[in-house]
Amino acid sequence: MSEVRDLVTTYFKGVDEENLDLILRTLHPDCVFSVETHDVFLTGHTEITAMFFRLWSNQASVLHNQFHFVEGNSKREIAVRFQVTNKHLDGTFVYKSNCNFFTVREGKFDSVRVYMSGENTLKR
Repeated sequence: MSEVRDLVTTYFKGVDEENLDLILRTLHPDCVFSVETHDVFLTGHTEITAMFFRLWSNQASVLHNQFHFVEGNSKREIAVRFQVTNKHLDGTFVYKSNCNFFTVREGKFDSVRVYMSGENTLKR
């Protein structure tokens, strides 16, 4: 597996395990994070951290799997399509098919662009 794929896998492991330190180790301090399908635009660890705390407080659990990667020629870009399972606090499940586009600078993500089907679970 390539370094950039490993970085994506580490990022999603942090999201699914609610491990903020692990997530932040994958992101540049000035990372730009956008949910393109829901007009969300965040910059930096502080804003991104708040988003993840909202996600985790509004969901019983979240799981990302069934990854399909497309790596750019520069080894600085990667796209990934995946399935998301959100378990709401009331016990109901929502299943989504999403795509994320990541760019890498100095071994960390400097941008994450999310294309999300269905409701926005990363509300601002």
